[in-house]
Amino acid sequence: MESAVIVDAVRSPLGKGRRASAGRPGGSLSELHAVELLGQVLKGLVDRTGIDPGIVDDLIVGCVSQVGEQGGSPGRFAWLAAGLPEHVPATTVERRCGSGQQAAHFGAQAIMAGACDVVVVAGVESMSRVPMGSASVGVDTYGPSVRERYAPGLVPQGISAELIAHRYGMSRAALDDYSARSHELAAAAEAAGAVAGEIVPIVVPDGDGTRVVDADEGVRAGTTAEGLAALKPAFRAEEWEARFPEIDWRITAGNSSQITDGASALLLMSETKARELGLRARARFHSFAVAANDPLLMLLGPLPATEKVLARAGLSLAEIDHVEVNEAFAPVPLAWAEHFDADPKKLNPRGGAIALGHPLGASGCRLMTTMLTALEQSGGRYGLQTMCEAGGMANATVIEVLR
Repeated sequence: MESAVIVDAVRSPLGKGRRASAGRPGGSLSELHAVELLGQVLKGLVDRTGIDPGIVDDLIVGCVSQVGEQGGSPGRFAWLAAGLPEHVPATTVERRCGSGQQAAHFGAQAIMAGACDVVVVAGVESMSRVPMGSASVGVDTYGPSVRERYAPGLVPQGISAELIAHRYGMSRAALDDYSARSHELAAAAEAAGAVAGEIVPIVVPDGDGTRVVDADEGVRAGTTAEGLAALKPAFRAEEWEARFPEIDWRITAGNSSQITDGASALLLMSETKARELGLRARARFHSFAVAANDPLLMLLGPLPATEKVLARAGLSLAEIDHVEVNEAFAPVPLAWAEHFDADPKKLNPRGGAIALGHPLGASGCRLMTTMLTALEQSGGRYGLQTMCEAGGMANATVIEVLR
């Protein structure tokens, strides 16, 4: 079987998302159409590698809210917006928060199966312009059979995070400590220049002209657990208090991922094709897994997904040098770490979505870009990435750095 390798991986800076309901204005990327945002990232990827974009067999893009401005095959139009060849096709995939990671799986698997030689995989989400949940406003996405099976009903992800914190006995202080750590690590990596090489600067409108955005906007250096402790619980409501009287209400905006705008992209090839083109393969895909669990405790999906991918890889967790567990909410990586008795130094060592933000469909490729960059800089060999997804699903991927 042909190996699928990563030739390059890039991402946009991550911009603060607009929250109209909270009266919060958007960040630097909020006025940029998702197609334009992804288009600039794709152009940056092509320019960095110097490849002929006409050799790309397919573009696979993860996007969660496929409605409104993101409802018309954003990958196809982003490719065209970048001025790239018309004959290259594109498709959009959705596996909730794991959409970008699933795009990477599909692209690598197409190469390994011999169906493609060169695939670009990507993810995009403008949470400012297409708010989370836009595709399901006012409709029943579960249907009567699911509602009957899981009566008295499923819950939003924030309530799931509360239930997990309760089950694992996580204190509010522990959640806030972890969240402050995310900001501290992300700020340190940025200050050291460790992430600059993975970012494609983005040109955005600015009055009558334009300006360049080249840094993440969500990271707050100096964030402390004491400061986060002042924030109020975000999901407390009479409906949930009546149903779950045992909950102590610990989940806040500070220990949850940020609403964010962003895009990311990877250039994948068969190892043979990369060698033929004289391109250095940075890493290869080692193993893949998808798993699912109880949709009420949906955010625990990374546990069975990790077990599954390690079994397929024939590796122990001790052999993994870097782990990315998406920080949808602080209880997710903390539950994962407790379940596997993991080395905390290997877990999200450059911070995560609590500090950087979680642009839904873009996060899968963003995490992989960060993980690959960090592995190369640290001298590590194996990286494991996993993320929780609505409905109780999770993706997991193991990559191996090539030197």
